[in-house]
Parts: sequence; structure tokens; C-alpha cells
Amino acid sequence: MTDTHRRRPRYAGTHPRTFQQKYKELDPERYAAEVQKVVDSGKTPAGMHLPIMVAEVLEHARPRPGEIAIDCTLGGGGHARALMERLRPDGRLIGLDVDPLELPRTEARLRAAGFGPDIFTARLGNFAGLPQALAAEGIGAADIVVADLGVSSMQLDNPARGFSYKGVGPLDMRMNPTRGQPASALLARVSESALAAMLHDNADEPHAEIIAGILKSERAKPLTSTHEAERVVRVGLAAARPRLSKADVKMSVRRTFQALRIAVNDEFSALDAMLRALPHCLAPGGRVVVITFHSGEDRRVKKAFQAGLRSGEYAAVARDVVRASMAETRANRRAAPAKLRWAVR
Repeated sequence: MTDTHRRRPRYAGTHPRTFQQKYKELDPERYAAEVQKVVDSGKTPAGMHLPIMVAEVLEHARPRPGEIAIDCTLGGGGHARALMERLRPDGRLIGLDVDPLELPRTEARLRAAGFGPDIFTARLGNFAGLPQALAAEGIGAADIVVADLGVSSMQLDNPARGFSYKGVGPLDMRMNPTRGQPASALLARVSESALAAMLHDNADEPHAEIIAGILKSERAKPLTSTHEAERVVRVGLAAARPRLSKADVKMSVRRTFQALRIAVNDEFSALDAMLRALPHCLAPGGRVVVITFHSGEDRRVKKAFQAGLRSGEYAAVARDVVRASMAETRANRRAAPAKLRWAVR
């Protein structure tokens, strides 16, 4: 039975611009050649996550046949797939993800790639509950734990999720859209001083007080869309600090969105919980690899690993961060800020 021919979505010009119009990128199995062209050009296809630093993760995780691994941030499944290739034939991987929309899609892709229930289990949940996830699977301790703390491209690219201002969408930013409050509600209830602290603590924003004042101004209407929030910060900061370059203003807008996302999802508390539990979730000789994307995350991982080394919970930790290669950064710009740290139980 052949597929019924369907006309492509209509859009102005010769190339699709919006997320929904990029039908070839959103159907990579059917249009593999076209999607590869996008990858070869150094761009990330719409809705597709390219796993970062896979070779470096494998180097420091050192997966071996028969071992048990936990991927705390399953995402698109890139790291999990590379790990499972080396855990065969008797190994096992548990993949955790807090996103109920993307988890079943990733599970379906990995099943289609030949990873059955004997080697792969997908679980919906935050990595803060790592000990509970292990207990639920009847696992005392894992040989490998991997956590890539970056936001998946599937989340960033889809304007309906509200993580980015590249497309018009609701100011949401929740990893699990069925729980908690969206960023719009957080902005509406938080005080100006608390918002300034949030921008400073979550994103090292140098203009935190100014931006907080702009967002909480009595003249500012409630913000419900990503474009509204971007415009208010961009225009307001440029007016308040006219000597700032457009690039500096844009960076402050990015940091504002980052700070809101971290607060909405309580990311630092979840990370701290995972880091406290890690030594007790690793078997002797077990390896943990964590990839971070900004200084707040990296500081937490670095201090936790160093404290574990001093207390004897870790036998060895990374002295320096591992960065993505120049070749990978050129091919995938989203790898540029990534920092990898590792530790051995």
C-alpha cells in the first residue's frame, strides 16, 4: 500500500519559515536526504535534537557489555542510543525524562531502532527522583549515570512550548506542561526584587534590576506571549541603557528567558537533589557524566564533585571541564556553551 499523495503546506516564498511549515525537517524518516543537508550546513533541523559531545560522554562513561546505565535526561535519545550499543548484549539502560510530550516519541524511535524492553526502559520523571527511579526498577546502584542538562531542540524549536522568542507562542516554558505554572503566571505574581534576584542568580544578568523594573512596571501589561516578553525587555533595556549594543541587549533578552525557564522548572533544586543522591546511586567504580550549559549549573556540579572527592565518596573527578570540539561547534552551534564534568565512585 502506497502513501496517499499530499500537497505540501502552502507558505509564501520558496522556503518555509515557521516551525509548522518545515514539513521535511519534521518528518526526518521520510526526507532523510533533505534533513542531512540541514545538518551539513551547521544547523539543527526543526524539532530534531542533535546529541552533544557523544564521543566525550562515551570516553568518560566507559560503557561495557552487561552494565547498567541511567540516562537522567533522555531527550531525543542520542546519548542513550550510543550507550546501549556498547551495553549489549546483557546490559540495561533506564531513560528518565520529565517531558510527557517528547518521552513517548523518543521511546518509539528507540524501539524502532531495535532496543527492546530487555535493554531499554523509559520512565517519566525528574532526575531529582533518581533514587526512587532505581528502586522502582529493582536496581540497587548503576554503573553509569549520564545527565545532559540542556533544553532539547524539540522543546526550543516548537513555539507552542514557549521556550524561545524565535516564534510566537505562549509564555510557558514548562518541561512538563501538565504541572506547575507557566512563565506568564510566574511573572505576574513575583515581586520586582525577587525577579531581579532571579535574573542575577539564574543567569548572571548584569542588568537584572533594570530588567526587573521594566517587566514589573505599572505601565507594562500582563505578558502572555514570547514575542511580547522579548519586545518589552529589548525595547525597555535599549531605552534605559542607550549605550548598549544591539548584541548586548539581545544577550540580556536571552539571559532573561533562561532565568525564567530555570525558575519555572525549579531546575537548580532538581540538580542539587540529583547531585546529593548521585554517590549513593553509583556502584563502586561507577562513572557519572554531566553536561551543563551555563555557569550556575557548572558551579553546582563542580562543587558537588569536589566535595565528594574530599569526603571519599568519589575516587576521582574531572580537574577541568571538557568542551565540545571546534569541529562539533561548527557543525552544531548549540554545542558551543556545553561543559562536561565527570566523576568516578
